[in-house]
Amino acid sequence: MLRTRLAGLAHFPRGQVSLPPAHSPARLRFRPHNDLVFWRRRALVLALPAVVVIGATTVLPAAIRALRSGVTLEVVGAGGPLRQGAVVNGDGLAAMRFRAAGSPAGRSEGVDVAMDGRRFPVPGGVPALPWGVPAGLVDGRHSVTVSRARPLLLPAARRSFTFILDTAAPRLSVSPSATRAGIRDAVTFTGTVEPGAQVTAGGGPVPVNAGTFEMRYEAPPAGPLRFAATDAAGNSTVAEIAVAVALPPTRAVHVSGFAWATRSLREPILALIDRGLIDAVQLDLKEEDGYIGYRSELAYPRSIGAVRGTYDLRAAAAELHKRNVRVIGRLVAFRDPVLAGAEWQSGRRERVVQTPDGQPYAGYGGFTNFANPDVQRYNIDIAEEAAAMGVDDVLYDYVRRPDGAIGTMRFPGLEGSPEDAIAGFLGATRSVLRPLHTYVGASVFGIAATRPTEIAQDIAKIAANADYIAPMVYPSHWNKGEYGVADPNRSPYEIVLRSLRDFQRQVAGTEVRLVPWLQDFALGVPYGVNEVRAQIQAAKDAGISDWILWDPAVTYTDGALPAPAVPPPG
Repeated sequence: MLRTRLAGLAHFPRGQVSLPPAHSPARLRFRPHNDLVFWRRRALVLALPAVVVIGATTVLPAAIRALRSGVTLEVVGAGGPLRQGAVVNGDGLAAMRFRAAGSPAGRSEGVDVAMDGRRFPVPGGVPALPWGVPAGLVDGRHSVTVSRARPLLLPAARRSFTFILDTAAPRLSVSPSATRAGIRDAVTFTGTVEPGAQVTAGGGPVPVNAGTFEMRYEAPPAGPLRFAATDAAGNSTVAEIAVAVALPPTRAVHVSGFAWATRSLREPILALIDRGLIDAVQLDLKEEDGYIGYRSELAYPRSIGAVRGTYDLRAAAAELHKRNVRVIGRLVAFRDPVLAGAEWQSGRRERVVQTPDGQPYAGYGGFTNFANPDVQRYNIDIAEEAAAMGVDDVLYDYVRRPDGAIGTMRFPGLEGSPEDAIAGFLGATRSVLRPLHTYVGASVFGIAATRPTEIAQDIAKIAANADYIAPMVYPSHWNKGEYGVADPNRSPYEIVLRSLRDFQRQVAGTEVRLVPWLQDFALGVPYGVNEVRAQIQAAKDAGISDWILWDPAVTYTDGALPAPAVPPPG
């Protein structure tokens, strides 16, 4: 019966069947539904360690990576990494490069870039590659931000770099105490500059106090003085200030070393001084033959036999100064057979002008290489010694290359043009002589005004490096037809006037003075009072009151010289 009743349970719904009390002494209830919940819960408990193990190997590392994930930002400039708040100028901005990537993997996917809060595309769409800032930025503070989204509801990872763009050049104002001064006069430069900017003058620092500065020089600087103001961003303002030296009046005559040592030739020169007809005397220091006429103490010229010692320069300068006249030392620079021969024989052949096949240039008996620093130093040493012995001016002659086709000669070591080398040599001499209160002049060919490359005498470049230029406008040295003058040697007034006006055009806008060489000798045509006077008058009509007379025999036509405006004492 029990089996039959139990079998009948199959006809009732599961979980809803219970035995009547009369047939079950233990009053046992059969509840399949509750047992299923029990076993499910037990199964869950049994399975929990496995879930934990699985989560530990998948979910937890993902969470850790999410916490650690971020973005990197590197910023470099021309000089290397930049710091936050860097101040950059236009060049610095152009050199700035950014690199961004996600971390820790270093990949660039999902990295966004913004400038001042506005997203912008990165070239190629790969921020991991270096990129620059977009065009059109104005001066001021700017910020570059890179960001990368992160999972698990974490905020996006961000990195920012802030910099200041400053492209404005600093304000700078400089004024000299005088734009023209005596060669022995001190000059003071005063100026103002915007706060925070640094100032240099001549390459050295200048103390700045509350935006003002002052620099004093015991003599006018040799050439333009360069002031530069530089702000924190590296922007610069440059001001070049030149103070011209006031050259005294020059009415001079040429005197060779031999002539000064010869009483019969020296006395007439002193008589011209005593009568007030000249105010300067030009004495030869080193002549065309390469020999030094005065008693030089320089070791190297003495070692090669270049010193003749014909006269005492120190004593001559002292005597002329007592008579209140200026002493001009004429120094023949690069035409120098003595030095050229000595250097060639000693194997220092780079100091000599050469032919294309490497032989010494034979013109003038030997021509030294004006581009060689040792040759330049040789001449500057002579100039410096002469200044120390009392010479007021050093007037270079043959400060040029040899005349002739430039293809027939070589200048070892020449960098740039011959014209630049000649001008640079004059500037180097002036830098040495200016502290000694000594003027620097350059004698130039008459044709240099129109043909600067023919002998490497560019008048504009020379004007920037010398205190005065002495054009050799001798009428006998011009070809027929020059400046429209049919026969210059027989037309001294016309050729001197026209050529000097051309030189004036070449030096217009500069402070350099013109002191022309005039002819007091006969070459093909007799020259006397009228011819010499005509040249002096031509210079005067051109507005030039200065001159130097040349006569290789050192005998001058005193009747052609104008009387002094103020008669000499006694």
